[in-house]
Amino acid sequence: MAIATLRSKGRITLPKEVRTALGFNAGDRVDFVLMEDGNYALLPAMHSVRTLEGFFYKSGRKSTSLEEMDDAVAKRAGGE
Repeated sequence: MAIATLRSKGRITLPKEVRTALGFNAGDRVDFVLMEDGNYALLPAMHSVRTLEGFFYKSGRKSTSLEEMDDAVAKRAGGE
């Protein structure tokens, strides 16, 4: 588990392991997105609202299994 300290002016330093896992680099802008479960997701600010659309549940939308997600990721990565 990675831990950071909130400073008096609201600043935190993301631990290196978190920056690496999220692909953040010095100078990157970060979006804090409130999720339906009350938690926040940290995303690179380069995402448009349209790309975030898939993060949120929509009534009537077909759910995707983990196997379908794994297949899609493998296909996108070229490892069909």
